[in-house]
Amino acid sequence: MPTLVTEQGIVHYEAYGRGRPVILLHGWLGSWALWRDTIEELGKEFRTYALDFFGFGDSIDRSKSVGVDNYVDLVAQFMDKLGIPKAPLIGHSMGGTVSLGVASRYPQKVVKVVVIGSPIVGSSLNFFLKLSGYKQIANLVYTLPLLKESFIWALTQLGAKNGRALYRMVREDASKVSSDSFFQSIGTLRETDMTDKLAAIQVPILGVYGKKDIIVHPNQSKYLLKHAPTAREAWFVDSGHFPMMDEPQRFYSTVVDFLKGENQPPR
Repeated sequence: MPTLVTEQGIVHYEAYGRGRPVILLHGWLGSWALWRDTIEELGKEFRTYALDFFGFGDSIDRSKSVGVDNYVDLVAQFMDKLGIPKAPLIGHSMGGTVSLGVASRYPQKVVKVVVIGSPIVGSSLNFFLKLSGYKQIANLVYTLPLLKESFIWALTQLGAKNGRALYRMVREDASKVSSDSFFQSIGTLRETDMTDKLAAIQVPILGVYGKKDIIVHPNQSKYLLKHAPTAREAWFVDSGHFPMMDEPQRFYSTVVDFLKGENQPPR
């Protein structure tokens, strides 16, 4: 299990393939495991790195301070430790918001950004996800295992076509998440507003959004196009919050074409 030590803690990651580096960032309650199939596909042409954010998967946070802002710095430290001067970032949900944060704060490190079902403003989150950002509610969920199981089941059944497979994955990942990581990360995401930062991002951005997404409102695609002059959209009409699971082949080809293309896809 490859790990590295940063200023804040120990980061677990998985690497696969050869070629130019590409970094993949998971969403809330997830881990690198979200990208199992994706790294195999992208690994045919790229060197892929999928890491666990602090408080998720097998990464260990020493400061007990987790959230979007901390994860932006984590990605930069991760790249420095592995000697990756710059790379495209691919982020799902919270991971996409983090990717945009890295492109804003560390523009010299980012080549391109792919955001997948990612909130540009935190108000776009599902009502129950926003509630999870309050410590009292997070503690209640963790105190009552049946409530936690029901929450994960509902989230996954509505989040993707293959809700059963998604449930198994998220259930395993969520078992490693502490109540602090649970509420702090989604709490900071709820308060996020990227609109003022997008205009300054110069690298190409691809927004992948599913029309049937009930986790993050799909209107975030329009927010991205409105505020980021370099952004383009890939609209997945048959997908929910997980296009990589709902329409995998189209997802892979769309992302690979974007990564390999010299020019941005037309709006």
